[in-house]
Amino acid sequence: MPDKGHARAPFDVVTGKQRKAPSNAPSYTKVFAQSLIREAETDEKIVAVTAAMPDGTGLDLFGERFPRRCFDVGIAEQHAVTFCAGLAAGGMKAFAAIYSTFLQRAYDQIVHDVAIQRLPVRFAIDRAGLVGADGATHAGSFDVAYLSNLPGFVVMAAADEAELVHMVATAAAHDEGPIAFRYPRGEGVGVEMPERGEVLEIGKGRMIAKGKDVAILSFGTRLKEVMDAAEALSAKGINPTIADARFAKPLDSELVLRLAAEHEALITIEEGAVGGFGSHVAQVLAEAGVFDHGLKFRSMVLPDIFIDQASPVDMYAAAAMNAEHIEAKVLDVLGVATLRSKA
Repeated sequence: MPDKGHARAPFDVVTGKQRKAPSNAPSYTKVFAQSLIREAETDEKIVAVTAAMPDGTGLDLFGERFPRRCFDVGIAEQHAVTFCAGLAAGGMKAFAAIYSTFLQRAYDQIVHDVAIQRLPVRFAIDRAGLVGADGATHAGSFDVAYLSNLPGFVVMAAADEAELVHMVATAAAHDEGPIAFRYPRGEGVGVEMPERGEVLEIGKGRMIAKGKDVAILSFGTRLKEVMDAAEALSAKGINPTIADARFAKPLDSELVLRLAAEHEALITIEEGAVGGFGSHVAQVLAEAGVFDHGLKFRSMVLPDIFIDQASPVDMYAAAAMNAEHIEAKVLDVLGVATLRSKA
């Protein structure tokens, strides 16, 4: 039955139809649902579980296609996770589709019922990062930190809607332990979409653009803002190297160390709180002794505050993580002397 009262967008009072701004890009939630349906069409072991959010997670679409393989356990995230653990122990490929902020309720079950057992539960983490109108209660700020510190966990973040398709396929194929992939609320960025997802190599990032002096290592959908910042920087004679980490855990240490070795400065950026991706990168650099040789390292994370409800653009402006802030961070880390040498 359609949700008639929760999280409704503006609508026509006569017809009841919702009014949505036109967009050329699909929503991340719909991309996830459609990708999971495609995977499930060829793998009967795939099942999906939601905690009272079938519409919000896109599992209403999955449930229409596979009604006997979709479960809504009600507002009981703890039970959803343990139920998925039981399904995984029985040989099923269980996808737990839960908002980042709601998954916090089930952290004990994630640790004890999934991680310690090394069960291959697939966590589809919707509403990652700052979510706009839903406000601070729904902002997905902490999942990277609270999952990446668990042994045996794989933690991914989609940079765009095409990457999300690949990460659904990667999660479906991963049987060695728990795996999570995060993606935001709202529409994608309008990239070309693959017909079918490709299984990514676990723990390997990808190069986006080769530059010099400064490298930006992005984790998640701030990549679009990084690209916009790079375009503005190019007008100033600065062309940063850009890479998409894809994985916070296992981290692509080879990529991190190569970026550090080939550049004067390294900046990480993520849609999460301190203690997540950037902290893991810093740990790799520290253990390798990179800081002993003068690397300039900066980590752009969400600030240590709960950001009030606003549009996503305004919320990320408050967090100083839009393109202009990334540009400013690059200029700051390179310094005036470096900029003069490029004039």
